[in-house]
Amino acid sequence: MRSKAPLILMEQMVMLLVFALAAALCLQAFVKSDTLSARSEARDRAVTLCQSAAEIIRSNGSNFNTSAEQLGLEFGQGSTMFRYYDESWEPVPGLEGAYCLSVSGLYDTPPGLGKASVSVSEAEGDTLFELEVAWQEEVGPIG
Repeated sequence: MRSKAPLILMEQMVMLLVFALAAALCLQAFVKSDTLSARSEARDRAVTLCQSAAEIIRSNGSNFNTSAEQLGLEFGQGSTMFRYYDESWEPVPGLEGAYCLSVSGLYDTPPGLGKASVSVSEAEGDTLFELEVAWQEEVGPIG
């Protein structure tokens, strides 16, 4: 009579292989969910930062200097202002950071309406969130 030991060993090896494949799939799912969670957290922070900046800009109207001072923005090219943040969303000086808040005045608006674009992007250039803010401005008498 032949021994059944090789058959049992083969069965154990197949079970071990199936377990290893299942573990690899679970690990891959956890890594993907962690990546999605980090991206969602960054987008949530970007939304909050854009909304705060938009409210400050709207409250100051067309006075971009006051808005820039309150937000800690630096002037760039044209009417663009920016501020950089590190990975933990703390402001950093200069042009180095993981995220960039940028504010641009939009001047193709009808008289009496001011507009600006507020956005937060990653260092690689991917925009996390962007919105436009508008406010009423005083207009001189007509005629």
